[in-house]
Parts: sequence; structure tokens; C-alpha cells
Amino acid sequence: MRIGGIEFPQGAGLAPMAGVTDMPMRRLCFEMGAAWAVSEMLSAKGFMYAPKGTRAMDNLLSHDKSEGILGLQLFGREPQFMSAAAERLSDRGFDFIDINMGCPAPKIVSNGEGSALMKEPELAERIVAAVVKATNLPVTVKMRAGWDSEHMSAVELAKRAEQAGAAAITVHGRTRDQMYSGRADREIIARVKAAVSIPVIGNGDVRSAEDYFAMKRETGCDGVAIGRGAQGNPWLFREILAAERGEPFERPTVRERVEMALRHARMQADYVGEAQAAKEMRKHVAWTMQGTPGCARLREAVNKTQSLEEMERVLNAYLIEEENHAQNRP
Repeated sequence: MRIGGIEFPQGAGLAPMAGVTDMPMRRLCFEMGAAWAVSEMLSAKGFMYAPKGTRAMDNLLSHDKSEGILGLQLFGREPQFMSAAAERLSDRGFDFIDINMGCPAPKIVSNGEGSALMKEPELAERIVAAVVKATNLPVTVKMRAGWDSEHMSAVELAKRAEQAGAAAITVHGRTRDQMYSGRADREIIARVKAAVSIPVIGNGDVRSAEDYFAMKRETGCDGVAIGRGAQGNPWLFREILAAERGEPFERPTVRERVEMALRHARMQADYVGEAQAAKEMRKHVAWTMQGTPGCARLREAVNKTQSLEEMERVLNAYLIEEENHAQNRP
């Protein structure tokens, strides 16, 4: 897949997720074979008004030299703020700019941003055109199938985005009304692919190599982006690459999962500080250990921890206990 002047490698990409796809998460996914990644979404207006040196803003814009192809996702509804932010951020080391027209969160859509823009295709087109004009980086757009089942506007919006100069489209196959319930509609992704000549990336319900190939087969999409399927499972990118190459893949052991959680915790502490990391890592540990023996009990214990040191003790104790049980099982 080629977007603008960038040749993307084999495999799947990491879709943007607010509060999830920060630098530590992205680094782990790149290590496991992610072909590209997109940052957490950044408010264009918030960036333009934020004082210099704001830690939260600096964290959203930080990235590591070990990361691969990386997009910066912006959201907003005013073309002037979107273009101004894109212009100022074009030299911050990102490879492309992604415009968020898919976020379903109430606090975002209540401001007419995110997936609310799917109800205003003319404004959406003006935003894309303004950002394209403001930056020398490729501009991509992430959208949903539509606002609701009566307003499936992805095809129209994709055509308008292409006309405005977008280099690629990512389509999550759910409407805003669905949020994250039900199943992603691959038919709408296929319809978008048939309607435009730029690359189309399919997104939604990809949790295995089998899902990855089904998405490509059923939609004809040029690439696949993985969101929630990668939460706690960066190994999914390695699984997909192995399947692409016809190589065997072994699922991570309990020890590998614990070691990954501990490493993630240390990276998170370097990124946001230990106190904040201790809170943020609770969800990551729960995702990483999902499906392992006694995971519900482990999750409950981790959620009670107040520090990373305490969390490490809980995880190491769990690992010792589980490996002892494993040795005694028939």
C-alpha cells in the first residue's frame, strides 16, 4: 500500500484510540510488527490555544525514534484551526496527518466534531481541503459507516475527501449510533473501496489473522487497521505477519504476558510518571492477562494496587503461583 510518497510495509496498522495509543503502546506494537500507527487524537483548537510546555500536550505529540511510520490524528470542526494546527505540526516528525471524522464519544460529537462531521459532508470536505493545503504531509481521513442506519454517508464523505486531496481513507464499519456494539459492516467498506481511487483501509472487529484476511477478502481494502483487537495483544501484529509469510505462530505464554505487562508499566512510568502510570496500567494489565487462568482474580488484585511497585509484586506472585499450578496439572 502506498499513501502519498510513503510505501507501507506488509502487515496491519495500529488504529488511533484515545487514552490507549500513546507512545509506550505504539512502541510495543511496532516491536511486534505493526506496519504503521496513528497517535491519540489531538484537538486542533486545543493545540493552538495551549501554552507552550504543557505536559499533556507534549505527551500527545511525543514519539520515539524506534517507532515506524506514524500518523498524527487531529480533530476539530473549524477549517481555520485544523489548517493552522496542521501547518505548525508538519515538522514534528510525523509521516502523515489523519483527520478524525469517526470518534463517537458524546463529548466530541456534542461539539460537532468527530463522527458528527458525517452529518455535514460539505464542511467535512472544506476541512480536508484546508488541511491538505496547509501541509506537505499526506493527509488521511478516518470515518465511520455513517451517523446511523438511516444515514450511511461513508461513500459520499469518502468521495468528497478524495476530491479535497485526501491520500487515503480509513473506514470503521460501524455507525456512530452503534458506538462499539454489534458487528462492523464490511459491505460499507467495500462500497467505499469501489467508489474512490485512493487507498482504503478497513477497520473493525479484527482480532486474529483470520479476521485480517477476511477483511481484505470481503472488502478489497488496501490495508487493515486494528484498534481494540490490539489492546493487551500486540502479538496480533506478529501473528498477522507470520500468516502473511506462511510461517508458524505461537501464542504468548503466561510468562510472556506478565513480562510484557511489567515492561509496559516501566515504559508508562517513564512516559507519564509513576503515580499516573500506576492508574493507567490497570486497564492495560487487565487486557494483557485476559483469558489466562485466574484472570478475573488477578484483575481484581491489580485494581486495588496503589503503586507500580505493588502492581509488580502482584503480577510476579501470580506468575509464580500459576507456573507452580501448571507443573502439577496432568
